[in-house]
Amino acid sequence: MINLKIITASTRPERKGIYISKWVIESLQSNPIFQVEHLDLKEVNLPFLDEPHHPRFQNYTRQHTKDWSSKISEGDAYVFVIPEYNYGYTAPLKNAIDFLFKEWAYKTVGIVSYGGLAGGTRATQMFKQVLTTLKMVPVTESLPIPFFLSHIKDDVFVPTEVLNNGLRDMFQEMIKVDKGLRVIREQA
Repeated sequence: MINLKIITASTRPERKGIYISKWVIESLQSNPIFQVEHLDLKEVNLPFLDEPHHPRFQNYTRQHTKDWSSKISEGDAYVFVIPEYNYGYTAPLKNAIDFLFKEWAYKTVGIVSYGGLAGGTRATQMFKQVLTTLKMVPVTESLPIPFFLSHIKDDVFVPTEVLNNGLRDMFQEMIKVDKGLRVIREQA
């Protein structure tokens, strides 16, 4: 079983990414390979990085950091649901990533991005640089959702067959990559 954390990156008051995250979670309900937990950065509500020590030492002094560390340590893999803001990803997501260091290493990542015409692909490309620096392994099969608002009806994300197939392909690749990374995590 893969302990998978779905992380919603948008914290804006009228955000729509929460509907995309719900779709991702619902698509996994019948898949026994994944044990799924949703982590909403709006609810996690981390302050701007406030730890006095570098995260590589794991010498955390704040309870919110200890809680975040515990949640992320549980995960074998993550799916980040990210919007594109001004060609990049969100500041709360960068902050949440930077709170920790070792907890992220050798774990599989899927990215579901959304935006206008580009579907969040520029945010995904920027985000991958940070992920790989932390020894995370993003799968190539990320899922961009262009013109995402056209898929939201009455506060429900309504995917096309292409989006459902893309999400399925991403999960299948995450399963393969996780098998190899488990070996590395056991040795680390």
